[in-house]
Amino acid sequence: MGSIVVDVMLKPEILDPQGQAVRGALPRLGFSRFTDVRQGKRFVLTVDGDVTEEHLAQAREAAQTLLSNPVIEDVVSVRAQQDSGFVRAEGEAQ
Repeated sequence: MGSIVVDVMLKPEILDPQGQAVRGALPRLGFSRFTDVRQGKRFVLTVDGDVTEEHLAQAREAAQTLLSNPVIEDVVSVRAQQDSGFVRAEGEAQ
């Protein structure tokens, strides 16, 4: 079985109250080196067999039409997950 990971984040201009709450809590817990926090969503889609370019293309389409709200969110990555970690999908932004 293969897996595809889709990461979705709020657009930069959208207020992120949960990220702000975490940002405020970090210094109180001794983590003072972070200047901002943005929270996102991660989806893991499982397929039979190895992940193919067709699977990735369909995952990108699902990410744009169902997994994200394009008015307030950006799909920041769609990539195949392998046993040893993640592999960036062709054409994916860094």
